[in-house]
Amino acid sequence: MAEMGSKGVTAGKFASNVQKKLTRAQEKVLQKLGKADETKDEQFEQCVQNFNKQLTEGTRLQKDLRTYLASVKAMHEASKKLNECLQEVYEPDWPGRDEANKIAENNDLLWMDYHQKLVDQALLTMDTYLGQFPDIKSRIAKRGRKLVDYDSARHHYESLQTAKKKDEAKIAKAEEELIKAQKVFEEMNVDLQEELPSLWNSRVGFYVNTFQSIAGLEENFHKEMSKLNQSLSDVLLSLEKQHGSNTFTIKAQPSDNAPAKGNKSPSPPPDGSPAATPEIRVNHEPEPASMAMPGAALPKSPSQSSLPAVVVETFSGTVNGAVEGGSGAGRLDLPPGFMFKVQAQHDYTATDTDELQLKAGDVVLVIPFQNPEEQDEGWLMGVKESDWNQHRELEKCRGVFPENFTERVQ
Repeated sequence: MAEMGSKGVTAGKFASNVQKKLTRAQEKVLQKLGKADETKDEQFEQCVQNFNKQLTEGTRLQKDLRTYLASVKAMHEASKKLNECLQEVYEPDWPGRDEANKIAENNDLLWMDYHQKLVDQALLTMDTYLGQFPDIKSRIAKRGRKLVDYDSARHHYESLQTAKKKDEAKIAKAEEELIKAQKVFEEMNVDLQEELPSLWNSRVGFYVNTFQSIAGLEENFHKEMSKLNQSLSDVLLSLEKQHGSNTFTIKAQPSDNAPAKGNKSPSPPPDGSPAATPEIRVNHEPEPASMAMPGAALPKSPSQSSLPAVVVETFSGTVNGAVEGGSGAGRLDLPPGFMFKVQAQHDYTATDTDELQLKAGDVVLVIPFQNPEEQDEGWLMGVKESDWNQHRELEKCRGVFPENFTERVQ
């Protein structure tokens, strides 16, 4: 009995959902055709425009901040490798070896501290700031749907009142539905009218605090790094003084077009020809003449433009990440029309019969709307992967959900 009752509730919810979508779609068509008036609120629309602008700016700032952090991490790794190289070539009997090693350790710690403080004082604050937008965005979209419901109920009530043959029972029921729809809409509308201007005004303080934190951290980092670099320079200067009495010259192997020894220096090379290699002097102990080795011609490095286009393109794809695969729209284990996967980053409580209930970590298979005109901005249609794998019934499992609560994973 319990199972039959559950199926009855599911069927009833599905029928109600279908009817609600149909009613909204009809109302929107009539409004677009000018056959039904639409409730407008210019002040609220301006608030929504400000909200979308603020969300766009915040999202871009978050993306650029993550790019900045990735660059800091990459520079940390490069600096670490460079110091490791110095430690490897630094002979045990050279003066300042221990100091150079200590400087390398402090360099590594300074980079780690800088990155962590950027995460704590900038990125986490940024994530918290943007964390409030998904809920408000979903409520704005829901307010839009409830406004359509209210207009539809109002038009239905008005049509019954102006009918030649009045049915008082239907009129009373329509009036009751109108009052209910109006109450739901106005409650959501009042809350958003208060929250949106406040959120808009908060952006100035947030931007100031964020960029002040980044600027302060970067300033302190460079001050401390400058001290370490000066210390390393002093160590290397000490090494140079001890081994600086002897030098030898390294010259590149002359090219076929180079002038004979004793000629004047050639004029700057024309575009596309190799530049003359400057003479480099390096401090070093002299070697016996018998051990002197003739210089070897260095291989020429091809420019990127000389590489085949497919090589450059493949290299670029490797640097930027994995090559994107197909959508898998034709696979039998995916719902018809499957476009891509997203993963919920936050819990989302469904507030309507046509919405999906999400928990952070849920994977959703995104599919297109049957009627593109039904898609509200910022909302996607999909089915949770777990539901699809269990039931394979698209009509019972699919629903809409706020895009900003999720992140694309495939």
